[in-house]
Amino acid sequence: MNNKIKKINFNHSFVFFLLCNVFTLIAFKFDILTVSPIICLFLILSIGISHGSLDNLKGKKLFQILGFNNFLFFYLSYILIALLIIILWIIIPYISLIIFLIVASYHFGKEDTQFLISENSNYNQLLFFLKGSLIVFAPLYFHFDETISIFKLLLIDNESFYNFLNFVEANNVLLYGIILSTLSNILLFTQKFELKNFTIFLDYFSIIIINFYFSPLVAFTIYFCFLHSIRHIISLMSELDSNDLKNGFKIFTKKALPLTILTAIFSLVGLYLLNNAYNFDSSIIKIIFIGLASLTFPHILLEYLIEKNEK
Repeated sequence: MNNKIKKINFNHSFVFFLLCNVFTLIAFKFDILTVSPIICLFLILSIGISHGSLDNLKGKKLFQILGFNNFLFFYLSYILIALLIIILWIIIPYISLIIFLIVASYHFGKEDTQFLISENSNYNQLLFFLKGSLIVFAPLYFHFDETISIFKLLLIDNESFYNFLNFVEANNVLLYGIILSTLSNILLFTQKFELKNFTIFLDYFSIIIINFYFSPLVAFTIYFCFLHSIRHIISLMSELDSNDLKNGFKIFTKKALPLTILTAIFSLVGLYLLNNAYNFDSSIIKIIFIGLASLTFPHILLEYLIEKNEK
């Protein structure tokens, strides 16, 4: 089954790479490189959020392993962690942002690659982090001012933080970060080499292309929804029905729909409340990134606990 998943993910990466090129050429030709934030929000609240909508099933699996019977505790813990992240972001936004970018880099690098790399060594964990850091370095390198504008919309008003980023940009640290990420892709590519490892470079060049041409928000939306989330959904489909992925997709859709809709409703309520204090586009940016941060931490913690206790 692992070879089947590798093949599916390779085909997915190849199609994604082709579509990135075609879509970029069309968008560049007709000057439609800017996409409305509301479209980005819609895609993230549907495709993006759905890839974590089976966390309740994973929570049940974890509780079975640990021998806990009161499953209500899982929901309360998950929601409280998410709320805690939002509160911390309001109190110490720039520290929360830095931690989020570090955690997200590792998360993206690992989940986009672990189906190819089975060895879970500290060395590979570092490579996963460096690989995923491209999601952070690329928008900063290609669209520094636009990325800084997004940070400012995320309640970041610490002058020292921006002075540091300006120093980083002026001294080509961002380029060095991209080079390190490139090197990590090469090292992961050469581990137990097989043709399907070209998935790594297809993803790498896709991320570079979309970040070069599109704004940081649009580039992130394309990556998060159509590469990262779909790849995770494929793995969930395999877990639900390893013999018939089409049936796995049907089961996934049915099980993911309730929490996806619930999360979308909460997000839209949050958008309505924020829109009373900020302009509409600014409110959308806050919902997307602060909301994702609040969901990412409990999601990653759950994945870690399951992986640790299964061993």
